[in-house]
Amino acid sequence: MYYFDESELEKLIVHDIGNKNENGSVFLSEEEIDFDEDLKAVLISYFFNSFKDSLFYQFFNETLDSNKVFKSVTNIFEQADSFIQESKVLANHLFEQSYHPNIKSGELYVAIFRNCIVDDELVDAIGIFKSETKQPFLKVFSQDGNIDITHDRGININKIDKACIIFNTEKEAGYKVAVVDVSGKSKEAHYWKDDFLGLEQRKDDYYQTQNYIGLCKGFVKDVFNEKNGIEKADQIEMLNKSAEYFKEKEQFDLTDFGNQVIENEEVIQAFQEYKEKISEDHELEISDSFDISEPAVKKSRAQFKSVLKLDKNFHIYIHGDRKKIVKGFDQSNGLNYYQIFYDKEN
Repeated sequence: MYYFDESELEKLIVHDIGNKNENGSVFLSEEEIDFDEDLKAVLISYFFNSFKDSLFYQFFNETLDSNKVFKSVTNIFEQADSFIQESKVLANHLFEQSYHPNIKSGELYVAIFRNCIVDDELVDAIGIFKSETKQPFLKVFSQDGNIDITHDRGININKIDKACIIFNTEKEAGYKVAVVDVSGKSKEAHYWKDDFLGLEQRKDDYYQTQNYIGLCKGFVKDVFNEKNGIEKADQIEMLNKSAEYFKEKEQFDLTDFGNQVIENEEVIQAFQEYKEKISEDHELEISDSFDISEPAVKKSRAQFKSVLKLDKNFHIYIHGDRKKIVKGFDQSNGLNYYQIFYDKEN
């Protein structure tokens, strides 16, 4: 996790980045922004408000030094007087990646922060942000004894378009980096995280927890399914037990997970084979034991859906005790049915 409650904005410079595909250009500032305390408070809010995830990335390349952003931020961390020059290097590098026709022009902000907390460590950080979207706003003011109103276009300080914060820790592994990109997973979004920053997800506990939760869902969908003779209620029970395991346990152990959640030796073997196939197909590095990441579990709750949908007429929510729901077939009308047993009706 990271916290910015006591963080201080020390330096800031802004450059203008056009779209290379549309014959745009780069306008480079020569001086840092001179901000007072009020402006600093607004800027800090704007820069940090969109960071809500606990997912971390790291710089990578064939060699870290060949990653241009890694090299520039390292120079800034180690030589404070290189800030302006390295910010220009970053601006030019971003412009070189801005060739997709859907990439918007905008302002690039490069900032230095002090007193950031990441995983209980107090560190400095460098922020790289880009604003692309301008919105209309109204301005009401008094003039000559009257209240007047005008309009303009500006930046919504509650939502930044693209951002990353590089924490000055674990340099040899490519630093810890947090990222925001409202473009989502569209093709033009890749230029920020992949083409410009050159990041990959860190192989930490969040990564492991996230991947195993995905494995559980994928296993039920692809293997532990009706095609292989598994009733829908049993599939939901498997997801429920998996969700409970990740919620209640502090550590994941594959053998323990198999014994407590899957239980059946044949199904345990099928899960192991599925894990190996997915790991190979998607080039994932999945461990057999790790500390379970609570933020990853919270984010993935929606993946564990415990609803049994019957045609378009009924939804049955199953939260436990698979033995209290029994499936059958009524030959007289040719329809399936479920029997549900319970103690109390609320």
